[in-house]
Amino acid sequence: MSEPHSCGWAPVTDPLYRAYHDEEWGVPERDPRALWEKLQLDGMQAGLSWITILRKRESIRQEFDSFDPEKLARWTPKRAEKALQNPGIIRSPKKVEAVIGNAQVYLGMMEAGEDFSDYCWGFVGGKPIINKWKNFREAPTSTDWSEKMSKDLKKRGFKFVGPTIVYAWAQAVGMVNDHEVGCPRHKGVRERS
Repeated sequence: MSEPHSCGWAPVTDPLYRAYHDEEWGVPERDPRALWEKLQLDGMQAGLSWITILRKRESIRQEFDSFDPEKLARWTPKRAEKALQNPGIIRSPKKVEAVIGNAQVYLGMMEAGEDFSDYCWGFVGGKPIINKWKNFREAPTSTDWSEKMSKDLKKRGFKFVGPTIVYAWAQAVGMVNDHEVGCPRHKGVRERS
C-alpha cells in the first residue's frame, strides 16, 4: 500500500518501514496488553533508531515470552541473564530489568482493577488527537500531556517512559494521529478511530 505522498519518515525503499507505516503506525490500539507491549518496545528504542527495533521485534517478542506480563513478572536474574545472551534482542541489562519491573507494575494496576487501556487513553480524553502536520518534522517530540503521563508512569514504578518515549509510543498506538495531512493514512487511521 505504499503511496507516493506518504509520510517522509518511512522511506519507500525500506519495505519493513513502509509496512509498519502503512499497516500499524497511528492505528488506534485499545487492547491493554498490546499497548503495554508497544510501550516496552518504545522503551527499548531509547538511544537507538526505530528501524533497529523493527528489525529485531520478532526475536524480541520470542525471547520476552510474547510480552506476557505474567511470565515476565516472574523472571529471575538467571532468566534475565539468559536473555542478555541473545544477539537478536537489545542487550541492555537496564532495559531488560525495566521490562521485568514494568510487567510487575502493569499487573499491579490490573489487579487493582485499573485497566491499562483506560488509563492510557484517559490522557488524551479517550479519543485520538488529530494533528494536521504538512511535514512530519513539525510534530513535537513531547507535549504537556506526555510529560504528565510520563511523570505518572514513573511515580507508579515504570522505567524507560520519559515524555519523548511516551509521545512516540502515543503516535504509534494511535492516541495521536501525526501522519502528514497529505498522507493517505492520515484519513485511513481516522476512519478506524
